[in-house]
Amino acid sequence: MAIQTNTNTRLKNGLQILRDSVLIAVGLTFVVTVNQGSIRPSVIFVILVEILVYTSLIMFLAHGVFYRIEPLICDRRASVQWTVFVVVMVAISGVGSMVGSLLVAGLRLEPGETLAYLFDRSFKISAIVSLIIGVNEAAFARLRDQLADTQLKLRTEELARERALKLATEAQLSSLESRLHPHFLYNTLNSISSLIHSDPVRAERMVERMAALLRFTLDSHNGGLVGFEKEIKIVRDYLEIEQARLGSRLHWGVEIKGDFEGLKIPPLSIQTLVENSIKFAIATNREGGEVRVSADRNDSSLRVNVADTGEGFTLESAPAGHGLDNLRSRLAVLYGESAELRVGQSDGWTTVSMKVPI
Repeated sequence: MAIQTNTNTRLKNGLQILRDSVLIAVGLTFVVTVNQGSIRPSVIFVILVEILVYTSLIMFLAHGVFYRIEPLICDRRASVQWTVFVVVMVAISGVGSMVGSLLVAGLRLEPGETLAYLFDRSFKISAIVSLIIGVNEAAFARLRDQLADTQLKLRTEELARERALKLATEAQLSSLESRLHPHFLYNTLNSISSLIHSDPVRAERMVERMAALLRFTLDSHNGGLVGFEKEIKIVRDYLEIEQARLGSRLHWGVEIKGDFEGLKIPPLSIQTLVENSIKFAIATNREGGEVRVSADRNDSSLRVNVADTGEGFTLESAPAGHGLDNLRSRLAVLYGESAELRVGQSDGWTTVSMKVPI
């Protein structure tokens, strides 16, 4: 019975890995196809098969290796865990790229290309893509573990009423924040892919900004609030990433004057406001537009304004469970009626204003 159960588990895990490999391969094939313009269907099929070979090898290797490594590093410091993760992921990308290149050469999917060329090209791309997707997956896995631990504690421990309410609130916040991971992964991969050969330095900077954004999203769940200056840095990183994608269609500025040292705000709160402007005011407009971020404070509150040149909207029209609606719920959980989120229009600008007590 135990052998049968283990076999079923391994088969289920294998099918899940294969499914994820296919999804990633399809997404990356789409990115490559868009970058290269008009391509014959037969060529697209060859590209899909090649990418599927590499992604399947790397994902199955990663699953097997990290299954054995995780128990050895789970009790180490976060810095050690991330260092091991990056080093092992790069090594796996190298092994997967080499084996994949041998298969591509053996199947003659690219006749005339040398093994060295195939490996060099595939490793450059697979290392970047593996790190970005790997960090994203690790972040969600850690969130799931945190939520599972909280639920287990609530079921098994008899806590005082105040402690139970606190854990319930933290679980609610984690559930809401877990939906706020950036939704522009493939857009960023598209931009990075187009820059690898034409501007590798800028492509590297984009990878660093993407990694910083994902790391910030993960680490922000260690506590309910984050430093204002850290949030602003992430906003700048996000805008730089979108600048590479939208080019001259996006104009932006961040104007932060005054002393904001020591102030704490909900993680990804300003980033949510900026992302809303990019998605609905800039990206959907053929001519593009402008986004401006500003902030001011007094003795009792901090106010952040994100203005754009879009057509405008109302908070009531925000889709339930996403973006601004999530942010409004988070502010209500954290601050009650002391926080405020409102929208205004003036002189061709739409401004979303967030006020939190300090």
